[in-house]
Amino acid sequence: MSEANSGPGRVTREQRGHLFLIGLDRAGKRNAFDSAMLTDLSLAIGEYERDDELRCAVLFAHGEHFTAGLDLMELTPKLASGGFKYPEEGIDPWGVSKPRRTKPVVVAVQGTCWTAGIELVLNADIAIAASNARFAHLEVLRGIPPSGGSTVRFTQAAGWTDAMRYMLTGEEFDAEDALRMRLLTEVVEPGQELARALEYAERIAKAAPLAIKATLQSAFQARDEGDDAALSKLNELLFTIIRSEDVREGVMAMMQKRAPVFRGR
Repeated sequence: MSEANSGPGRVTREQRGHLFLIGLDRAGKRNAFDSAMLTDLSLAIGEYERDDELRCAVLFAHGEHFTAGLDLMELTPKLASGGFKYPEEGIDPWGVSKPRRTKPVVVAVQGTCWTAGIELVLNADIAIAASNARFAHLEVLRGIPPSGGSTVRFTQAAGWTDAMRYMLTGEEFDAEDALRMRLLTEVVEPGQELARALEYAERIAKAAPLAIKATLQSAFQARDEGDDAALSKLNELLFTIIRSEDVREGVMAMMQKRAPVFRGR
């Protein structure tokens, strides 16, 4: 187990084998995102992307709350003047601007999950929430529109009427409603959300990295460019992967009735 603390210090990092735990660490402010925290989270995801040893990231939050969203008192002047940009070595955690991540992210949610927090959940691949989690899209009550992808992803996941109900009114909803609207994978007892997220991440890390990335690539392309664009690339994607060492290892492991050892080659 190793730990690193680079960047402005708003996000913790911990490596556990092939897993990378990324923790929002501004608990005294309900983990609200100021510019330093936005920068540090983008840097952490960039580190995860570039490290071939890391196969799955788990995004969680320290303290009682996931995040209250953006710290508008600090960020509004910078956003209005165009003064905030992600660093070149960082990656947009919300997947709105490019480059986007190519590796899987599992998220664990507790307590408050407002605005940008919902959009982090929507951009994750697997989302686990404690039953005490509470969600709200408060942007229109602050004079701004949702800007982290919810206008697209919330609508796609929940359907038009549910998504608009919550984005246009700022009304709060609970974890069971979030599950019903397909924002979440699973709801668990409070205090179990991180452990359950790690279980999913460990299972992902045991799978073939090239196949995982190819699966995400095709799914992201369908989401961003439409089904036809993704389908037209499937055969090319398969032919690229089928010649890999990981495929040979997977077939041999199946024949020998043992667990495969994938190396991402």
